[in-house]
Amino acid sequence: MSDYITLKENRDFSRLYHKGKCFVSPVLVTYILKNKSNNLRFGITTGKKIGNAVKRSRSRRVIRAAFYELYGSIKPGYDFVFVARGKTPFVKSSDIKAAMKKAFEEAGLL
Repeated sequence: MSDYITLKENRDFSRLYHKGKCFVSPVLVTYILKNKSNNLRFGITTGKKIGNAVKRSRSRRVIRAAFYELYGSIKPGYDFVFVARGKTPFVKSSDIKAAMKKAFEEAGLL
């Protein structure tokens, strides 16, 4: 299977925000766009609206844990950006995983 790569460049995030398909749930917003390589690339965004640094870090941890659980069943060759929402730091990674799985199924990636 392909490797995953984390997105770090602002232009990559902007490209997904403008051209990617958006899937919204109460705990997570997912942007998905096909890339030109055979790798899975993902980035996580947590804004100041989420809360203090502890809550933003927890949000990133639970999103990352949910993505790693689903990683093996996702089609290669896509970019993802996950945006944390206000409820994200207060839910478990299983809830995030369910929202992520629903978004991937709607996009036809599982």
